Amino acid sequence: MILWIYKSAGYCLRKPALAMQKFSNFHQINPLEQMLKSIIFPIFILSKFALKMIDKRVKNAQEAIEGIKDGMTLMLGGFGLCGIPENSIAALVESNVTNLTCISNNAGVDDFGLGLLLQKRQIKKMISSYVGENAEFERQMLSGELEVDLIPQGTLAERSRAAQAGIPAFYTPAGYGTEVAEGKETKEFHGKMHILEHAFEAEYSIVKAWKGDHAGNLIFKGSARNFNAPMAGAGKITIAEVEELVEPGELDPNEIHIPGIMVQRIFQGEKFEKRIEQRTVRKRE
Repeated sequence: MILWIYKSAGYCLRKPALAMQKFSNFHQINPLEQMLKSIIFPIFILSKFALKMIDKRVKNAQEAIEGIKDGMTLMLGGFGLCGIPENSIAALVESNVTNLTCISNNAGVDDFGLGLLLQKRQIKKMISSYVGENAEFERQMLSGELEVDLIPQGTLAERSRAAQAGIPAFYTPAGYGTEVAEGKETKEFHGKMHILEHAFEAEYSIVKAWKGDHAGNLIFKGSARNFNAPMAGAGKITIAEVEELVEPGELDPNEIHIPGIMVQRIFQGEKFEKRIEQRTVRKRE
């Protein structure tokens, strides 16, 4: 009987249409078969539901950002211009959503990355570790047009990771005795003072990966792993845009950096410009 149940469950998964046809004739079978198939049918339904649920693909960036509204807090991965979610940012610019709070290592450059959102005054507040090469970011900060919270880079990474791991707060020595520590709880550990930092709270995390599959498993490449990895899963909803989207099973499990359980939406980006902030080359001889 156990073998029959096992084989029947496998049959449901391999040939769902024929299985449904057989179950539609439920009233025509004998009581023993009815009892056994009453066990298999729920397995069949749940299996179909599970297979559908792990396919997290959306058509494009526009569909991926659906639900992002004015006044929300977003986390955006990347380091400088390396590994930023270019397509998602472009879709946000087109959507004209405003009053955003953006958590990102920096804000791109004037005409690329988050700089495009700054140009259209779509960002109300930036939480970053440095201003970088963005003159418009600097201008808006100094003029008071933009709220800015500059925090140590390691703290930015750890507040992201804490949100990802479900850790509400942690102590760190970074920033003690500076403006960073103003208004925050402090405590001494092993003769050294620390300040209490809280995990970020964001409605959406938007990250960019090199490869991903339908289930949301992600692989990052090189420096693009910076901030993308700790931000994936740190928001209530995580959107991943990837350069290459493959079938489940094609990624080597040993190379996956972020498991699919942390990702809710995934799509393949149409194009990636991959700009370089400061190009330095050797002089020709």
